[in-house]
Amino acid sequence: MEESGREKIELKSENEISVPEKKENFWVETIRFVALAILIVFPIRYFIAQPFIVSGSSMDPTFIDGEYLIVDQVSYRFEEPRRGDVIIFKYPLDPRKYYIKRVIGLPGETLTMKGEKLTITKTDGKKIDWPEPYVKNTIPQNFTSTLTDSEYFVMGDNRPASSDSRIWGPLDRKFIIGRPAVRLLPVTKLGVFPGEAHVAN
Repeated sequence: MEESGREKIELKSENEISVPEKKENFWVETIRFVALAILIVFPIRYFIAQPFIVSGSSMDPTFIDGEYLIVDQVSYRFEEPRRGDVIIFKYPLDPRKYYIKRVIGLPGETLTMKGEKLTITKTDGKKIDWPEPYVKNTIPQNFTSTLTDSEYFVMGDNRPASSDSRIWGPLDRKFIIGRPAVRLLPVTKLGVFPGEAHVAN
């Protein structure tokens, strides 16, 4: 009986010793998991794709307030923005803020707006009247803007409600972050590369 009692005590001691080891393994595995998540998620978040929530009505009806987008931050490392692209960029007057607008003028071009008619003079001297089927609300304006080799002219689709290149000037290439790759919310408008509008020119 005594041996049996000792055996039980020894087993109990072994159990008590093994518990801290399990706890230690749990924390080690947790730390490893967190470290792995950081190594995988952070590079994707900051260099490949990141979430963006539309705020305001400057891009109505193409993008409305509260829509949830995933921004492609890779494409423009290998190619330049095209006319008609919707882009995400840092606001030049306050880089802590992010804006969403549409590319209208490309580097080296001259844009002339008379009333509601937009004429673009390309770098080869050719003039084009740029149709804008995505614009539902407009406002008559008169202006001319000539871009440098690193500047883009951007405007919101909802012209009366947009703060864009008409107000604060051309956008330098260095401020461009990427373009909407996926619209996740609302689910009814789920789509890939939403808002694109390229017209032959």
